[in-house]
Amino acid sequence: MPDPSSESLRLFGERYNIDPAVMSSLLSTALSHGGDFAELFFEHRANSAITWEDQRVKAASRHIAQGVGIRVVKGDAIGYAYTESLELDAMRRAAETAGRIGTRDERPAPIDATPQLAGVSYYSSDEPMSDAPAAAKVALLERADRAARAHDPSIARVDASVGDELKYILVARSDGRVVGDIQPLIRMNVSALSERGGSRQVARTGGGGRLGLEYFERVTPEEMARDAARMAVLQQDAIEAPAGTLPVVLAAGDSGILLHEAVGHGLEADFNRKGTSNYSGRVGQPVASPLVTVIDDGTISDSRGSINVDDEGNATRRNTLIENGVLRGYLQDEISARHFGIGSSGSGRRETFKHYIMPRMTNTLMLPGASTHDEIVRSVDRGIYCVAYAGGQVNISNGDFTFSVTEAYLIEGGRITAPLRNVTLIGNGPDVLSKVTMVGNDYQLSDGRWTCGKNGQSVPVGVGMPTVLVSGMTVGGTNLG
Repeated sequence: MPDPSSESLRLFGERYNIDPAVMSSLLSTALSHGGDFAELFFEHRANSAITWEDQRVKAASRHIAQGVGIRVVKGDAIGYAYTESLELDAMRRAAETAGRIGTRDERPAPIDATPQLAGVSYYSSDEPMSDAPAAAKVALLERADRAARAHDPSIARVDASVGDELKYILVARSDGRVVGDIQPLIRMNVSALSERGGSRQVARTGGGGRLGLEYFERVTPEEMARDAARMAVLQQDAIEAPAGTLPVVLAAGDSGILLHEAVGHGLEADFNRKGTSNYSGRVGQPVASPLVTVIDDGTISDSRGSINVDDEGNATRRNTLIENGVLRGYLQDEISARHFGIGSSGSGRRETFKHYIMPRMTNTLMLPGASTHDEIVRSVDRGIYCVAYAGGQVNISNGDFTFSVTEAYLIEGGRITAPLRNVTLIGNGPDVLSKVTMVGNDYQLSDGRWTCGKNGQSVPVGVGMPTVLVSGMTVGGTNLG
């Protein structure tokens, strides 16, 4: 594929007359009040979505957003301004506004804003889904509807949606670095309603990644729909979950969302720079079971959380956060990295050009261990087996969390038995990691459907893990027997 930096510059150059001379001029304006560093973040984003409800297209939309965010750093202070207009006068006013974080007038040296090659690309934009006709997207939804209804006579309603995004970014920095990226993204969601007598049960599933229509050659709409229907029907015969402290087996794949929420946010450097994370000041110390190694890896091919460069123009990479139970480091943007006296980890992200940068996760994973899935299950006399999740909440300062589990089963005598309903996991991230007693060799990356929120901003992320046994976790259920 063409180099993303060159393609991004071509888009902004041909469509908006943004060239190296314009970028150099804007950076000089931004630094004209004595700032230490300036950065331009250009973005062009096209989104489309089609929603299917009760056997018909409910809505269709297409949206284009574009603009530039301009950041100026002076010591520990940041000036930020943005404009949706890429007219030169509007961009100069934004640069002047951001630059007023400085305290004096000066004429900075000329800045060389020549684009650089982005290097390795971890996804392709050769055939973005945005180029596909609407009829092709509707056909995917129709296929999902038919497959879910065919799975079981109790399926009374199927809702689905398919969305895609194609984003061009261009980052120009006052240190002379200019890089760009083209970031495709797709996602499909399916929900199925099972009606049996007076009981109505709904289940949802989804997937996607940084791909085009070729994603549906890997995971078909039929597979996705049958999985949603299967879970909805399963809930019809589910029993109430037990309550109390029990061994919990976290299944491979989607259970990574618990790792992301309960542990990952506490390892983002801004919380640790401010001393508000329970991991603050603990680098080099044991924070988990020796069986636990956690990484954040933005280089996984086609994964939803992968990025070729972060939103500060730094190459993404694989970062080891916890190694054999020992805390090795945090996810760093440049502001936090400067505080800690180290380099950026390529983790500076923002939702759009209108938002400021924060250290964020990309694909957060637990590495596999030596045990098999069956060995882990057989080791539990009575416990819970958790497969899929609806999300949860976490307190960053102490790691306390709650999670809703949408697919779970009872383990009895080392065997997975009855499906459960109304399962909630309650615990503390560091405490749970300290109670990991077995780690499977069956690592899976969860399919691309996760979005992470932080301080009002949302970004796409990936999660993954092998099967894991936690020796004891509080299960919030309704069966006290």
